Amino acid sequence: MATGHAESDDQSGSPAESPLQEQAHTQPRSDPGTPSDAAASAEECALQCGAELLKLEGSVAIRFAGAVQADGLDVPYALVPNKGVLAKPSKWRRMEPEAQLALIRERAQPGARQELHAATRAFVHRVAALAEDDNLDPMAFLGSLAQGSGTMIAQEVFERIEQRLEHAIERRREERHAILTRESINLAEYPQSFDVASRLPRRFIALLGPTNSGKTHRAMEALARAKSGIYLAPLRLLALENYERLLEARPHGEPLKVNLVTGEERRIVDGATHVASTVEMLDPRNRVEVAVIDEIQMLADRDRGAAWTAAVCGAPASVVYLVGAPEARQAVEALAERLECPVEVHVLKRKAPLNLEPGAVRKIKNLRSGDAVIAFSRRDVLMWRDMIAEQGHSVSTIYGNLSPEVRQAQAARFRDRSADIVVGTDAIAMGLNLPIERVVLTTSVKFNGVEEEEISVALAKQIAGRAGRFGVHEEGFVAGYDDETHQVLRALLKEKIPPIPPTGFAVAPSLDHLHKISSVTGEQSLARLFKRFVHNIDVPDGFFYPRITEEQMERAIWLDTLQLSIAEKFTMSLVPLSSRIVSLHQIWEGWARNLARRKVVTLSRDPHDLFHKNLQEVEDTCRMYSAYAWLGFRIPEFFPDGEFGHELAREASERVDAMLQAQNAAARKRRSGRGR
Repeated sequence: MATGHAESDDQSGSPAESPLQEQAHTQPRSDPGTPSDAAASAEECALQCGAELLKLEGSVAIRFAGAVQADGLDVPYALVPNKGVLAKPSKWRRMEPEAQLALIRERAQPGARQELHAATRAFVHRVAALAEDDNLDPMAFLGSLAQGSGTMIAQEVFERIEQRLEHAIERRREERHAILTRESINLAEYPQSFDVASRLPRRFIALLGPTNSGKTHRAMEALARAKSGIYLAPLRLLALENYERLLEARPHGEPLKVNLVTGEERRIVDGATHVASTVEMLDPRNRVEVAVIDEIQMLADRDRGAAWTAAVCGAPASVVYLVGAPEARQAVEALAERLECPVEVHVLKRKAPLNLEPGAVRKIKNLRSGDAVIAFSRRDVLMWRDMIAEQGHSVSTIYGNLSPEVRQAQAARFRDRSADIVVGTDAIAMGLNLPIERVVLTTSVKFNGVEEEEISVALAKQIAGRAGRFGVHEEGFVAGYDDETHQVLRALLKEKIPPIPPTGFAVAPSLDHLHKISSVTGEQSLARLFKRFVHNIDVPDGFFYPRITEEQMERAIWLDTLQLSIAEKFTMSLVPLSSRIVSLHQIWEGWARNLARRKVVTLSRDPHDLFHKNLQEVEDTCRMYSAYAWLGFRIPEFFPDGEFGHELAREASERVDAMLQAQNAAARKRRSGRGR
């Protein structure tokens, strides 16, 4: 392959002519003869013009070679000018020799060479400046200018080099930002981020035992006796139940003044000494005498475990009761040691014995008053509710999509025997104190979000443990509805629950964490801030580790398309509305868009609205109003109707409860109709 003559910059910046060019002005062109002579003439013509003729598989082109000096660099190049592609090989072969030579002279004229030379020099200057800004060697990228890239035109070569440079700059900045992020946040220091708790001499009392061992009762008695305290619950329902429990307490002859604080609701009284709260709503600044953290085994929960880590590290109480399952013992002891807090561990035994029935229930007519029938989806719960009601039983219904108020109302009917049987999901397993004599599982598999799988030993024992309420029944019973479920249940109840690991406690990002990362990196994208938190912060020994839920990350990616502050995007990523329900997700998106437009979102009451919706729609409406109320406490200037939202949610809850009762009555009526 012929090589072009190298050009160098003269003082004027234009390339000097080569000897071949000078010769081209004085010698006449010889007429072409045979095809090989024509090819030789074409290549000779290109050389005379200071170019190289390229014949590659895809096209025929001319290429100029030279060198530019810029920013102290001497950079050779061999490039096809932007109009240097002459033809496809098949078309080139069909061209007359005279036409080939004419096309070469047209495309290889001095102006084209000078234009390419100037563009290359400007490109080298730009690359050198960009590389210098990030301490990169520009020749690592500019070296490819002399390598030739087939018939790729100069502009395409420039774009490819710039792309490589951009990626290298991004990698270099990523490395630098990773270092800055690591220096800004060290998870080993996470407990010190809670100012009050880290300075307060605290001691832990762990009350660990199975369901119906009296552990929560003992902790709540200690809380009620204290001059001040907080109760931290895993669910709004439990916060509400124990709020009412504290209100009824008379430890010193006078009623306690108690606040209820959940994400969606506040009941505040002047001079309150106690607070019942969901665990995410912990206020780590107000010092109290006693704190109770319920369901401590939730430390191991994939999505919410970080809230329990924060509660243990940040509860601002002299005495902190850690209440939960026995498998949390190692984790509790490890946390106490890390926090340098003394810990007393009390392992409690179940007060009433729990027995597996000899055989499966098999038929609905074998269900009896006091049974709790467990299914694992809303659809199945309602199906079993109807089948049981059609046998003449009155039924209470409890599942996760119901608001705490509805669940509480349904539970109250079972307690006062207005309902013979309660049908529910595993929502029954946590929080509700029900006078259940026997638990009946309709199945041993549960959908995990991807596929159906066998329930865990821990969940099986927690559900079964709800049978035999102490003080109501002398013993509890558990059974599977069918033979297969009964046998699986028998095996699960014999297994031991694996202990929670004594390390790897999840920490969720706070707004302060995100602002720290943003301040050292300049990053404004919430998704990238989350990624830096997960991948770049310092995790020296893995005792604490960073955690972001999948739903929050998915929301962050979408929120980054809107003109919102980091704080606003972070708040919107936490709104308690399920992204899996299309209608609710669309409402959430609408709220976020309105916030970006700085448009105030208000609520209004339609007295007929709830009466034209089915049960699922009213349940979702209730959740929507509750989520609005949640936002009303956090961004009141754009969601000003928070209290009204809570009122509308309560009305929707009452409608759901009424619909459940009506459906139950209708099913029983069908039974009586068939009896006539």
